[in-house]
Amino acid sequence: MTFPDLDPRTPVLVGVGQSSERIGEPGYRRLSPVDLAAAAAREALADTGADPAAVAAAVDTVAGVRQFEISAPGVPAPLGRSTNYPRSVAARAGAAPRRAILEVVGGQGPQHLVNELAATIAAGGASAALVFGAEAISTVLHLAGAEDRPDFGETVEGDLEDRGYGLKGLGSRHLAAHGLADAPSQYALFDNARRARLKQTRQEYAAGMGALFAPFTTVAAANPHAAAPVERTAGELVTPGETNRLIAEPYTRYVVAREKVNQGAAVLLMSVEQARRLGVPRDRWVFLHGHADLRERDLLDRADLSRGPASVMAARHALELAGIGAGDLAAIDLYSCFPIAVSNICDGLGLPADGSRELTVTGGLPFFGGPGNNYSTHAIAEIVRRLRERPGTYGLVGANGGMLSKYSAGVYSTLPAPWRPDRSADLQAEIDSWPAVEQAVRADGWGTVETYTVKHGTGGRRTGIVIGRLEADGRRFVAMTADGDDRTLGLLTTGEPVGQRVHVRSLDAGNRVTVDGAREDGAREDGARVEGPLPPGPAVRRGEGPS
Repeated sequence: MTFPDLDPRTPVLVGVGQSSERIGEPGYRRLSPVDLAAAAAREALADTGADPAAVAAAVDTVAGVRQFEISAPGVPAPLGRSTNYPRSVAARAGAAPRRAILEVVGGQGPQHLVNELAATIAAGGASAALVFGAEAISTVLHLAGAEDRPDFGETVEGDLEDRGYGLKGLGSRHLAAHGLADAPSQYALFDNARRARLKQTRQEYAAGMGALFAPFTTVAAANPHAAAPVERTAGELVTPGETNRLIAEPYTRYVVAREKVNQGAAVLLMSVEQARRLGVPRDRWVFLHGHADLRERDLLDRADLSRGPASVMAARHALELAGIGAGDLAAIDLYSCFPIAVSNICDGLGLPADGSRELTVTGGLPFFGGPGNNYSTHAIAEIVRRLRERPGTYGLVGANGGMLSKYSAGVYSTLPAPWRPDRSADLQAEIDSWPAVEQAVRADGWGTVETYTVKHGTGGRRTGIVIGRLEADGRRFVAMTADGDDRTLGLLTTGEPVGQRVHVRSLDAGNRVTVDGAREDGAREDGARVEGPLPPGPAVRRGEGPS
């Protein structure tokens, strides 16, 4: 297809921009999230190659990626915040849109907004849409107690399509009561389950995580917007130490997303008709060839905790819509908050996860930085830049939200392409039809470890968390270790806990797991003291005793 053959309503990306600053470096200006997003938005307008003022005047829709400070009820904003974030940014960029959107929580947000607004443009509902986001978490933490701290608060008039937090299904009181309120602990469950499925030792799996992420550090080291531009070896990334403490096994600090950043990014898309009217040069045009948005079942409903099939389905569908395979991609950016978010897609698409294939264009969330929900806006900006440098090639952005919960994918190229509607709704109906695992909220009896993690807190405190299945009926349970239960922690920190037999008991404070079926007072349910090895049980998968 040649450019003149395109439907005038075909959506096309025409401008991208990024902004950043690091505390203590030359040029540090203590910018607010609004200022960082506005700087990126202005760069995106200029990146079109057309008159920025005319382009800004043409923007009829703006969409803000929700900041951490407005991502849940009651989150403090020590330096203040805007009452209407999207319109605050739009005003600074010289735009006066008729429609302003504040997206739901999740790292899928940037790619989802591009997918959604591209469809809106194709349907004639908009002609130019600006997507942006930013975080100034590093600055806020640095200046919260300063006497001369800036005031980031502002009141902005104008309507706002606030879509709410969108947190339903991303967590629960039950999970939180068992130590699963934070992302590292929940993602660790997936990686430990995957390690067991692959039958790898802890050392082998750690080496694999290091090999996967070491090339990310190389990309970050060359990225001027990276929050941690330091190249590290695979061994450095996964070896615990003074500056690389264990957080939730198997994760050390170096392999988890870095939230202390000051970063903003923006993407501008418009109709072909609008791009022609504004005089945007054709070498700036990048088309969305494939796209998909899918949601996984809630964590405890999932049949297999070692995989994220909905995420893989989204990436596959985007590639199918584009008419290409993973091997045809010249550039890839896979959301990398934790290793499993990358390896899950690699497993599903047949991509190597050994460091031999570049899987990021930014440097990834642990090294480039994880600016809240907005990371993938940076990924899209970098993909667009790379594709312009290599016209005719393809790039994939995979954006993840929640606990491997939401996934939005986009396939891009400078090659012209008509707008192609996706089949995400049909695929979502299929996902929603999958049977959920039956759960035991209050769990009592013998069971088998399905996956686990050990959280490392301050003062050397460790807490084990187990997801397992009851021997009696196969229902899934979640439980924690009791304080001082070194024997159970020993099971979870050495050898292979998955498949081992454990005992769980429900208390008012939640379920507690032990290796010996002991009550709180150290007695078994039959009243006998447990001395020596754990008796074998029918649910022990590989005939292994406790480690």
